[in-house]
Amino acid sequence: MGRGVAYSTTESVHLLNVPAERMSAIAGEPGHFAERFEAEGGDRRGFAERRFFARYLGDVLAEAVSSGCTELVEATAVSSRRNGQGWQIAFDDGSSVDVEVLVLAIGNQEPDSLAAFSNAGRRFISNPWGKDARAAVEDLASGGGAALMVGTGLTMVDLALSLDAAGYQGTMVALSRRGLAPRAHADNEPAPVEQDEIPTGSVRGLLRWLRRRSSEVGWRAAIDSLRPYSHAIWQSLDVDQQRRFLRHARPWWDVHRHRIAPEVGATIARLVAEDRLEIIAGKILAAREMPDGLEVQFRQRRTSEVQTRTFAYAFNCTGPLHSMERTKNPLVRGLLDAGEVRPDRLGIGLEVDEASRAGEKTWAIGPLSKGRYWEIIAVPDIREQAAAVADDIQRELGR
Repeated sequence: MGRGVAYSTTESVHLLNVPAERMSAIAGEPGHFAERFEAEGGDRRGFAERRFFARYLGDVLAEAVSSGCTELVEATAVSSRRNGQGWQIAFDDGSSVDVEVLVLAIGNQEPDSLAAFSNAGRRFISNPWGKDARAAVEDLASGGGAALMVGTGLTMVDLALSLDAAGYQGTMVALSRRGLAPRAHADNEPAPVEQDEIPTGSVRGLLRWLRRRSSEVGWRAAIDSLRPYSHAIWQSLDVDQQRRFLRHARPWWDVHRHRIAPEVGATIARLVAEDRLEIIAGKILAAREMPDGLEVQFRQRRTSEVQTRTFAYAFNCTGPLHSMERTKNPLVRGLLDAGEVRPDRLGIGLEVDEASRAGEKTWAIGPLSKGRYWEIIAVPDIREQAAAVADDIQRELGR
């Protein structure tokens, strides 16, 4: 409870992607987590283990429960209906609860299915965060065989770390359309800018500015200088420009903006240098289950060469679901079908207003609201949004 996918890991190799000094869960108290990390011998500028951060979140949640103002329900919300001035939420255990307002805070959703692997059988792991993935990692560590990771982003990094830590000595192949992997954090001097120095309204203009600024202060400092203005920049783009960003610029933005800890970057570099991890730009053409494994055919982007290789397992590392119409969450699906909420204009989340309201007495926070904010998947952004939503709920209820 309270940990979600990212912080439910129990592996020491999985580190935060953000320095401890920026990971406070409490808006207005920037040192809340860093002070605890330092008390345990950590460096506030370092990158804590995610399982340590999970314990911190658990303590924050426990404080809320002990206050008497928070009640936890160990169940899955499956449906909702209007109940007078509020909502009745039904759970999968047959129980229900009546509430005045509803906040959708479901985090990232499972990856979308991949058509090329429709006949891949049990050797294709569609959810890289589930128990089947953990069992496959154990099987690979003990039995060997090659592992294919479809996607080269943060999910791939996590899986490569897990395989390495488990003692896996086989070959990992990570494949995506552009073959871009996350860059690592490194020490750099901040180079803040004023908002009026940043071009708005055009993806091309912004990228030109970033290239020029990167040549002056380094790409890390240039990217970081946009953080205070990311929501305003995104909202300055019309829908065509936002679609252009998603189609052409997003892969490059993601690997530079959402960086990995230096220690993690060093491990990935080591795996590549040892020829244990191969990162390929290409496209999956077909896959089928064979008696000795999973036969996968793909075309390399650089040479257009078509290759066929056999893998013991393939993992869907394409990242969280990016199409709200394909959601498998029963509560969100029911709200969409009833017209209580609707997809945003890009279809990547729910439509919300400037107060993160998705409907009458309904709010959506975190990744569900990325169509409006885009940069709303990291703790530093979500904690501010959560505080603002809490204030808005208090005003709504007149308390």
